[in-house]
Amino acid sequence: MNILVNGVSYHVEQYGSGEPLLLLHGFTGSMETWKPFLPYWREFRLILVDIIGHGLTDSPHDPARYEIERAAADLNELLRHLHVEDVHVLGYSMGGRLALTFAILYPHRVRKLVLESSSPGLKTEQERWKRRENDEVLAREIEQCGIAAFVDKWEKLPLFASQKQLPSSVQEEIRKERLKNNKIGLANSLRGMGTGKQPSWWNRLSEVNTPTLLICGEWDEKFCRIAEEMKEHLPDCKMVTVSQAGHAIHVEQREIFAKIVSEFIRGGE
Repeated sequence: MNILVNGVSYHVEQYGSGEPLLLLHGFTGSMETWKPFLPYWREFRLILVDIIGHGLTDSPHDPARYEIERAAADLNELLRHLHVEDVHVLGYSMGGRLALTFAILYPHRVRKLVLESSSPGLKTEQERWKRRENDEVLAREIEQCGIAAFVDKWEKLPLFASQKQLPSSVQEEIRKERLKNNKIGLANSLRGMGTGKQPSWWNRLSEVNTPTLLICGEWDEKFCRIAEEMKEHLPDCKMVTVSQAGHAIHVEQREIFAKIVSEFIRGGE
């Protein structure tokens, strides 16, 4: 279904019943990211959302509309529309940054928080300025060269190198999902919701009293280091490093990932 939120039409799908679990995909993804988990998470009411600029959700022309605080406010309004008081939230990469933002700004809404390969942003203004510059270059490249050329380049990033070990059919599904996005949405996501644009939440991690699980892949050294540091600041936090996985654990070790998430939410750890 489509829900109009603060002037933006969001595409939302729900599956199952039980405790609500909000699922937030990464950059260049969509809610299709989570469809393979429907058989694993039958005990939950799954709420799948195409984040602004992705999938079948609107892609506004104003980059400011993509700001991560505004995207979090949209999620708050979406839950109100769905008559959901509070949820478990799982976010991957960009979706993890949005999930953390949501937990900081709307703590009463979040029961448990799962962050896969995520960060609280960059610590210094100099780092953020440099990242904004780099993201603007990428955004213009998307606009000028189109989605297919950008996806070709994106798939070659060292961050996703371990996905080359996946079956070709799985790699093709991921590629199809990325290609379904549009250049306005992806370019403006970088400009409005990129790591360089969002606030740094490092100094506010101590406020997150929500039980939190950090998941990283052993081959993703950068995000494992970030998770280790985040763990030191989060009051109620567990961290799991998954063997034989890189950045996208949910793709590379699907069954293990599904089990880790469901056990944490059920409190079975």
